[in-house]
Amino acid sequence: MKYDGLKIYGMCLERLQHQIRLAKERAKTMNPAPERLVLECYFTRDVEDIIDILELYDLEHKDMETVRQKLQDLADDISLMMRERLEFCFNEDGDLCLYLVLKK
Repeated sequence: MKYDGLKIYGMCLERLQHQIRLAKERAKTMNPAPERLVLECYFTRDVEDIIDILELYDLEHKDMETVRQKLQDLADDISLMMRERLEFCFNEDGDLCLYLVLKK
């Protein structure tokens, strides 16, 4: 599979593979099975922090809407590479998290 043009920024694919495996094992023990599980929480909702943590330095505009779109694109690219559905969302505390989506 070709990945030309995909950018993964500050994401470590090896770490994500490990986290996905652990999340799937954890999901097997949960009843009912969750729709998604947190793989990483970044404990921030601040745009500048998110840009620094995920190394999104090529953003033209540093506002939340631009960051949200970049996170969606990043999740799509990583999902393709991992062959798993991943998404960035803010949790109930307002912190950015990366989720493994288990149910479609």
